[in-house]
Amino acid sequence: MTLIATLGHALGFSLAAGVNLYATVAILGLASRFGWVAIPERFAAFDSNLVIGVAATLYVVEFFADKIPWVDSVWDAIHTAIRPVGGAFIAVASLGELGAGVPMADLAMAALGGSVAAGAHLTKASTRAAVNTSPEPLSNWVLSLSEDLFVVGLGTLAINYPVAAFGVATVLILLIACFLGVISRTAWRWLSGNRTAATPSGA
Repeated sequence: MTLIATLGHALGFSLAAGVNLYATVAILGLASRFGWVAIPERFAAFDSNLVIGVAATLYVVEFFADKIPWVDSVWDAIHTAIRPVGGAFIAVASLGELGAGVPMADLAMAALGGSVAAGAHLTKASTRAAVNTSPEPLSNWVLSLSEDLFVVGLGTLAINYPVAAFGVATVLILLIACFLGVISRTAWRWLSGNRTAATPSGA
């Protein structure tokens, strides 16, 4: 059960980080600082004035940037590498005593957390790009607020009920894998169609 709980922490927070890294870090830090929930000791590193302050400030910036069509896509592009790295770091932190003195365990968890965060990030960025084609901003605002609630909800679940978070995260990861598969196939067909159209018939 300890392994499942650890994976629940790692997968839950990595998924949340892929959607909004700064909110995830701020949740961990504030929850530890004020004792809002029974946060594991392994996440005590986030209980730092500097970490909490920077995360909270950047979250406020992202909160507004995320509500403006196309600005959100630029913000997502900037964070294409940042969110996966953050997810990897959080996943390694979730190991705690289980990874003590085992470098391969840290590497494996970093790869897992980074991959999960990258998948969540790409799903978010792709969805936002599609929504931004609509002429009205309301759908963008609703989606952004839903993402904020998702991060808070999943983060709270991972802290309090890591086994349940493991189950939820596993289902979401499978859905993300299917979603990204559809996007990649659609993009490939679109690119193939463009190449065919651009090739002269006599070539």
